[in-house]
Order: sequence, then structure tokens, then C-alpha cells
Amino acid sequence: MSSNQTREDGPAARLGQAIRAQRAGRFSIHELAKAAGVSVGVLSQIEQGRGNPSFKTLQKIAQALGIRIGDLVEAATDESPGPMVVRRHERMRLQFGSEGLVYELLTPNLRGRLEMLQTSIPPGFSNRDNPFQHDGEECVLVLEGNLYVSVGGQEHRLSTGDSVTYDPARPHWWENRDHIEAVVVGAVTPPTF
Repeated sequence: MSSNQTREDGPAARLGQAIRAQRAGRFSIHELAKAAGVSVGVLSQIEQGRGNPSFKTLQKIAQALGIRIGDLVEAATDESPGPMVVRRHERMRLQFGSEGLVYELLTPNLRGRLEMLQTSIPPGFSNRDNPFQHDGEECVLVLEGNLYVSVGGQEHRLSTGDSVTYDPARPHWWENRDHIEAVVVGAVTPPTF
């Protein structure tokens, strides 16, 4: 959040407003919390623009609302159309709770047919017990460090400069077994975030 943004107009506040708008007339806060499997207190804090919801929490809320996470993320960004050039310092940065993953959007938005993200993966990260799974096609390139990627039970060790392309509809997980951060660029089509 830039120094001139207040909590009321920052991305967290816009995210909360987007969730409230999506549930308006459809769910009470209690009903949405129950459908998403999150506490009313957590949902209330998110809707008020406080806290840093985990990726998993946002995923549960989006699923309960019948929308993509990207719909919520898009709502949390400025409505004005962005430039096609995305400067490093202008990337939309998403950090989700306890998972420790930091996503930076390399494409101007999530409205196109392609999604590109740079992801920083902290040492010790693993989602082996909770694999990713979504539609489309995905390619991941390791920029720094090493990363273990498993797709459909087949595990691959990727080093700097290595890439893997796979069908993300198959359960897949990432694991950083090193003591340093791994940085990857991923391309997904169509956008699923």
C-alpha cells in the first residue's frame, strides 16, 4: 500500500467491499461464513478491510460465492484500465497469510486470456497435503533457487533456468526444500487466479 493510500481506499478495503457486494442479497455474513467454512469474525474483519486473509481463505469465500478468486482480486484493484507495460514497482502484489507465498501479477490485469505471475516461495513451503488444481495449461520457470514440482504423482526437481509445463487440472504441488527463497514465473491460460 502506498503512503498516500488509507485503509479506506486501499486494496484490503476494496477486497472487503467486493466480498460484501457479492454476498449482498444472497447471504448474510453468518450464512457466507458457514458456506465458506470460516469464522464470522474472520469474514467480518476481511469485509472491513482488516487482516491479511490467506489464499485458502479467499479460495473458500470465492467458492462459496460461486466466483473466481481473480474476481475478488480484480475488484481490489483500481477500476481504471491499466497500461500494457507493467513496471516492476507497479506490479500488483498479493501476499496471502500463513502460506508465505508472494504473488506479483506480471500481466496488467486478470481480464485477458493469459495470466502471468512471479511467485516467491519461502524456504520450507509445501502444499503437498493441499495440492493446487484448476483448469487450463500452466508453465513454470524457476528464476532463482530450486523447486520440487509434483504433477499427478510424478515429482520433478527444478533448478534455476528449468521449466515445466503441465495440465493443472491434475493435482499438483510445489515444495521448497532449500534454506533460501525460490522465485518462479508462471504462465496460466486461461486465468484462474
